[in-house]
Formats: sequence, structure tokens, C-alpha cells
Amino acid sequence: MSGNHGHDHTAGLADHRGRLAVVLGITVTVLIVEVVGAVISGSLALLADAGHMLTDVAGLSMALVAATLSRRPATPFRTWGFLRAEILGAAAQALLLLAVGVFILIEAIQRLRQPPEVTSTAMVVFGLIGLLGNVVGMFILARARAANLNMRAAFLEVVNDALGSVAVLVAAVVIATTGFDRADAIASLVIVVLIVPRTIRLLRDAVHVLMESTPPGLDLAAVRKSILQLSHVHDVHDLHATQVATGIPVLTAHVVIDDECFRDKHALHLLDAVQERLRHDFDIEHSTIQLEGPNHAAHEHPVHD
Repeated sequence: MSGNHGHDHTAGLADHRGRLAVVLGITVTVLIVEVVGAVISGSLALLADAGHMLTDVAGLSMALVAATLSRRPATPFRTWGFLRAEILGAAAQALLLLAVGVFILIEAIQRLRQPPEVTSTAMVVFGLIGLLGNVVGMFILARARAANLNMRAAFLEVVNDALGSVAVLVAAVVIATTGFDRADAIASLVIVVLIVPRTIRLLRDAVHVLMESTPPGLDLAAVRKSILQLSHVHDVHDLHATQVATGIPVLTAHVVIDDECFRDKHALHLLDAVQERLRHDFDIEHSTIQLEGPNHAAHEHPVHD
């Protein structure tokens, strides 16, 4: 016995595709401007911020593509549609982010030893352009950031970009007023500090999903205890939980109940009660529950949780 539900878990993201597309366009424009600025000024901080924005372009593109793909219906070949595309995209983004962070870190250390000449005026001009683009993006996404996790992540991407642009401007001012050229390398290191922790968290979360680990915050011991509290339930085994994509947990379990429940059709009510408890107490919409009698375990594979 099992239950399946036809809920649309990605409608919120699809509703904000327009906002994502606009912010993506702004981010791509600022990325190109900052690369040009880095070449003209010789600033590593500008190049680091451009690298930061490159990863954000990947992240925003991922969110936009995921919003589009998620509207495709499931098929017998892809029973979950393209929901897992979000996780694959996140893993790819994290790897790209790590590569950029390592490159900037190595280059910044070298520049701390032998700082090249940097044109502070160009840094200010292109840094301001970057900051302006980020502020506009923040304004566009601010009202929708609470809609879902993808919109919140996109908003945080833009906020981090704005902090990177501020670091570029601070370095430019320091160089212009004091002649301390190492400020450019120091600002680059600050941007790396912004990049790497977020990258590690993103990669960890993506691997967590791909390894089909228990969703964060879900206590399977509490789930088991909750089901066992129902009348006529003797045991819960083969209890597993994973997540298909962000916010879509899936749970399976074997629930041992009285034999009489199958004869008097109370098993159907128990199935409803189990799935309602999972839905209400643990926010699990997708669950597959196998109801079995006390002697059924003798016919199953001997390995149970």
C-alpha cells in the first residue's frame, strides 16, 4: 500500500522567472564590464569580483533553467521530471567556484609579494558600475526573496556581489590616497573569503542530496516514534528518507500492523493516518508505506534497519 500526490513544488520559482532573467542580464553585463575594467586597470580585485560574478551567472542560469525544466511533466522514463537538474547544476557551480577561488588566492599571494602597478581611477569607475548593477539586482529580487529557497539563494548571490564591489572600491580609494598597491591583493583575498565558505556549503549540500542522505533537519528516530504511537502499529522498519531536490523529501517505510486490520479494512485508515502524520508533523508530502502483518518479516530479506 502506498500513496502518491500530485503537488507542484516549483510553482513559486516558475512565477519569478522574469525577475531571474532580468537580474541574469544585469549580472552578465556587469561581468563583461568588470573583465574589461580588470584588463584596463590591471586590478586583480576587479578580476576576482568578475570571477565571483561568473559563478553567480552560473547560479542564476541554473535557477532559471531549473524553473523552466521543472514545468515539464514527469514521464515513465523520468518519473521526477528534471527536478534533479537543480542539484547537478549546484554541484557544477560549486566546482567552478572553487577553481576561481583557488586561482585568485594564488594570484593574490604572488601580488602581495610583488604588487604590480594598478590604475585606481579605472578601478573606481568599473567598481561603481559593478556596485550599481548589484544594487539594481538586489532591488528586483528583494520582494521575492522569501518566495522559495532558489529565490533566496539568487538574492544572496547578488548581495555577495555587492560586497565584492565594495571591496574593490575600498581598495581603489586606499591605492589612490596612500599608494599602497597591495590593497588590491588584500581586497582580492577578502573576495576569496566570500567565495570559498559558500562554495563548500553548496558542494556539501549537493553531494548530500546526490548521496541520498537523510534530508537535513529530519529526525528519522522521531519519525519512527511518531508512527509507533498509532494504535495497532507494532513496528517500523526499512525506514529511509532522501530528497529529490530542494524542499522535496521522499520517505519509504514498512509498517507492521495487526493482522485483524487487513480483515476489517482498518489498514486503509491506518495508511491515511501514517501519511497524514508524516505530512503534518514532518512536512513530507511524498511517502510510500508498505503495511504488513507481524509474520511478514519472515518472508523478507533478513537485513532491516
